[in-house]
Order: sequence, then C-alpha cells, then structure tokens
Amino acid sequence: MAKALVWLRRDLRLKDNPALAQAIADGFQPVIVYIHSPLEESPWSPGAASSAWLHHSLTALSQDIVKIGGRLLLAAGGSIAELERIQTLSGSQALYFSNLYEPSLQARDALVQQSFERRGVSVQRFNSALLFEPWQIRTGAGTPYKVFTPFWRNALGQLQLRAEYRAPSQLADTAGMPSLTVDDLNLLPVKDWHAGFWQHWQPGEEGAHEMLEIFCDGAIKGYREQRNLPDRTGTSKLSPHLHFGEISPQQIWRQVERLRVSESERDDVRHFGSELGWREFSYHLLHHFPHSSNHSLNPRFEGFDWAKIDPAALARWQRGQTGVPIIDAGMRELWQTGWMHNRVRMIVASFLCKNLRYHWLEGAHWFWDTLVDADLANNSQGWQWTAGTGCDAAPYFRIFNPVTQSERFDPKASYIKRWVPELADMPVPLVFSPWLKPSVCQALAPDYPCIPLVDLAESRSRALTAYSGR
Repeated sequence: MAKALVWLRRDLRLKDNPALAQAIADGFQPVIVYIHSPLEESPWSPGAASSAWLHHSLTALSQDIVKIGGRLLLAAGGSIAELERIQTLSGSQALYFSNLYEPSLQARDALVQQSFERRGVSVQRFNSALLFEPWQIRTGAGTPYKVFTPFWRNALGQLQLRAEYRAPSQLADTAGMPSLTVDDLNLLPVKDWHAGFWQHWQPGEEGAHEMLEIFCDGAIKGYREQRNLPDRTGTSKLSPHLHFGEISPQQIWRQVERLRVSESERDDVRHFGSELGWREFSYHLLHHFPHSSNHSLNPRFEGFDWAKIDPAALARWQRGQTGVPIIDAGMRELWQTGWMHNRVRMIVASFLCKNLRYHWLEGAHWFWDTLVDADLANNSQGWQWTAGTGCDAAPYFRIFNPVTQSERFDPKASYIKRWVPELADMPVPLVFSPWLKPSVCQALAPDYPCIPLVDLAESRSRALTAYSGR
C-alpha cells in the first residue's frame, strides 16, 4: 500500500486528527513524523516548562502508536530538509499536516508546502486546533473583529460540529527507518525544577480525556462562579492539553454539549463555551495582527512611560517574594506546578504592569518559560488584556487591588496559605495585607517579607499619572 507522511506538531493525538484520518481515507498508510525544530519558532521558541510537557506528551504518543503496530518517527533540525529526507526514505507520495498560526510558523509551513509541491508530492492541510480558522470570522465590512462579544456572536452562528474522526487501527511499517528517541531531543530542563509538575498533570491523549471527564463530572456545574475561586478546582485545566493538541476543541465541545444539566447549569456550559471562544479570539487577533506578540495592539501605548526594570524587584515578583500574599501565592503555584489559576494570572499581571509599571512583555516572557500551557496567542492577548494595551482590553486605569481581590475570591485565605505556608499561623483578615501589622507578621511569619515590594496606593497613583500623560 502507498505511504503518506503525516507531520504532527500540535496535534499530538490519534483520535479526531483530521490530517491522519484523511491520509487513511485517501488510501495511504500513514508514516507519522514529529520534527523538533525550535529555532524555526524564534523569537518565541518553546520555553522550559512547555518543552518538559512536550517530552512527556511525545512519550505518551509514541507508546500509543506502538500499541497499534506503528512507530513514531522523530527527527531534529530544519523541517524542510528532514521532511524531504523521510519522504525519500519512506517513498511517501503525499504530505498531510495541520495548520499552525504563529507568524513564523505560518511562513515556514508555506515554504514546506511549496517545496513538496515542486517535488511533485501532494500536500493537504487541515484545521486541527480550533473551532474556526482565524480568517473565517469577519465583520460585515470584511474586516477582522477587535471586540470579543460580536466576534463570538458571529462565530456561534457559524459553528458546525462534525463527527469525530476515528483513531487508526493500523499504521505503516517503519521498523527499518532511522529515528531519534524522545530522550535524544533533550527537551527536559537541566535542572529538575519541573519534577513536581507531574503529580498535577498527565500529559498525553489519555490524560487529556481523563481531565475532560473529571471536569464534566464536577466543576462544570457551577463553572460560572467557581472558575473565579482559586482555592478549588473550578476550571477545566485543559489548556496544556489543548495547546499540544492532545485533545481537540471539537471533542471538548461535543462532550460538554451532551451533558444532561439543569437550565441553570446550562448557563455554566454556555459560559465555558465562551472561554473556548476567547481562545479562538486570541488566535483571530494573532493572525490578523501578527505584531501583537511583541508590540502593543493599541498604538497609543507605543510611547508609554513604562518604568525602568529593577532586576531585583523583577526577581522578587518571579519568585513570589513581593510581600503581597495573593501575588506570591500565584507565582509560587506557577513555579511549582507549571500553571496558575486564571483569576490569579490577571492579578499578578496587573501588579507587574501597573503597580510596578513594567512592560507587559516582561511578564509574557516569564510566563512563556514557566507555563506548561504557554501558547503565543493566549499568552500575548492575555497579558495585553490586563495591561490595557490590546484589543477589547481592560482599560489601563483599571488596576486590580490584590487585597480586595483576595478577600473576594479567596475569603478563607485557603489558596494563599497553601502556596505561602509561612502565613499559615496568621489570622485570616491579616493574611490579605500583613504589612498593616508588621510586628504580628514578624512574630507569626518571620520568613515572609512583611513590607511589600511597593506601596499599593502610591504605586497605583504613579500608574494613573503615567497613564494620564501617555
């Protein structure tokens, strides 16, 4: 039987994989290939945490492929050269792959397609990662949307769920073909700071579906309110699985829509759907405004008076030593698990961009290196939303007060005390702002900085002054 290359990137799954399914439907035996080429993603080559996830995800995928008699071919280097080499060795007659949307990768993929078509090899590309292609949803005037609500209203009107593609039952025999191992790709960080991640996560297709089952059995009921409370599992935690394509948004949407829920719980389902919508909107913006990964979408902020970086202050924010407990809890959760609750992401981002008045790229780069779900579209637009510099963003003068945010969303200080155990003996009201009684703080939490990195009121005032003079 004729063979075809199926080039996987961020569609690391066998079920509901359009490229893989179409290759089989066209009568080919798939030769499944993954090529590690991080330099081609520059200037946003994968960070340490997401690379560690990729190591485990590829390991899981390789094991899944072996179970059905195949083998995942692994290579490293230039994508075009490696694909051409494997195509020649395997005698593959076609190339199938799913679209990526980062600017550097869109350009690279276009060159791959041109190269193979010049060689007389047919190429087919697919949407595997999104509900809609980023160019599919446009305003009545044919322009891209810059506001989420009308974008999502239009998108929902076009949403069509297809049947799920089956996983293959058999793959091409590639036993004689050379391949690297997952270990050869050197994806794991030299320092094993990530070792604690894996008690919280199971990378791979099986882990993705298990996480979805857990969410559907529990947290989706009450999602609209619970998602804001960091002291409990109120969110889906599917973001890293989605980023690596271990599960598709179509699979998630289908399963959630099948749930038998009350009318009030149906509102939770719709709200969760809108969160998937924000992911779609982020890709829409990145595609139409590719500069937004490095520059503010709102041009009024190009000359904004960002503060000069104090490396020591930035390090205290990164390590969760600011003296503002909710900030420190979030940054330590990130460091220890590779993930941070979304509400807390907004709080720590507001602190960095407004109380410290550091450029949002400082935070985006740190998240990029430490998040297992680091995703260029979501990361860029999320930081710009909180910084007030993007499309449909919170205005810059909206500055999250970390104390009132703690009191509202972590009223028992359970989240803070979990990740900042130095404060375990502090009375709850004082946990939110221990600097109000520094003597008590020093007595009950001697290892915690009892004076915050910046005065919240003064730093807020300085941020508003900078904003007024932009």
